[in-house]
Amino acid sequence: MAASAPRIVVAGGHSAGHIEPTMNFADAVRRLRPDAEITALGTVRGLDTTLIPARGYPLELIPPVPLQRRLNRALLRTPVALRDSVRAAAAVLDRTRAEVVVGFGGYVAMPAYIAARRRGVPFVVHEANARPGVANRVAARLTHHVFTASAAVRLPHGVPVGIPLRPAIAGLDRAALRAEARARFGLDPDGVVLLVTGGSQGARAINDAVSAAAGELRVAGVQVLHVAGPQNTVDVPAGEPPYVAVPYVEDMQYAYAAADFVVCRSGAMTCAELSAVGLPAVYVPLPLRGGEQRLNAVPVETAGGALIVANEDFDPAWIRTRLLPVLADPAALARMAAAAATTGAQDAGITMARRVLALLDDDRRAA
Repeated sequence: MAASAPRIVVAGGHSAGHIEPTMNFADAVRRLRPDAEITALGTVRGLDTTLIPARGYPLELIPPVPLQRRLNRALLRTPVALRDSVRAAAAVLDRTRAEVVVGFGGYVAMPAYIAARRRGVPFVVHEANARPGVANRVAARLTHHVFTASAAVRLPHGVPVGIPLRPAIAGLDRAALRAEARARFGLDPDGVVLLVTGGSQGARAINDAVSAAAGELRVAGVQVLHVAGPQNTVDVPAGEPPYVAVPYVEDMQYAYAAADFVVCRSGAMTCAELSAVGLPAVYVPLPLRGGEQRLNAVPVETAGGALIVANEDFDPAWIRTRLLPVLADPAALARMAAAAATTGAQDAGITMARRVLALLDDDRRAA
């Protein structure tokens, strides 16, 4: 008799950086077990109601619990908010008859972990960032099932597997898709292409610095594909070689296939995707929370696959003196691409899905 469908609740809401690996993991489970019943926890405060239903998964909303890092009034109100959110999460576990909870951090993770523990449901933690968040730091001490983006992430019981990625990214053959991708964006088939992106919302500092250096990039023969962000504009006169500015790219595998080098922030997902496809980059970390984003890019820089520059130092002069010499050196580009690829993980989603399904099977046999 065939085994009954796995019943899994995933918790990784609020930001795209939490939601994307959560949904990629869910997709990986579905590839292994198409019958899996997967429910996502989320809140109304972030991107949950936009991104999760679009991926085809049921969404259950619970009250958000932002965990404060400093002693303030919001922190003093946390126990009450957490109690209400845990009750709501427990009700979801009961309704779905969840057999395992898989959390990726964010506003819904801590309530999900506590509810699972109270219900005797095993839970799994995944930490994508080099500096773990509060929810995952606490939860990692309460379960032996902990996965991390890399060995540099310090958590109890942590097993490095990488970050779950979409198959279109994880399995990308950049060379094979290069000509089609460049034609898609109106780029020349030959010559160096610099991809510029500040993430889903764009980054003004990056936009301003690169667009101000457009003339020097053109003189150097560098084409630019600039993903400015949906609320931003980049005003660069038409000319040759092409400087193509777009607000957003839905299928980033084409942007990656078109590019030889990237300028970007160093969010965990961005670092994971570029490393998986072997793209070297200049990472300009978001200057918040004591420079946490910088830590995500350090392993790639250490391997020789990236440069890291502070937000306040990234300007046209830096582009002229530090970036242009790299873009003009094919051997340097090839070395950095190979080095970046050594830090990537293409199969994190399937690896983690197999581990979670095995945990579920073991728990069923023990019942």
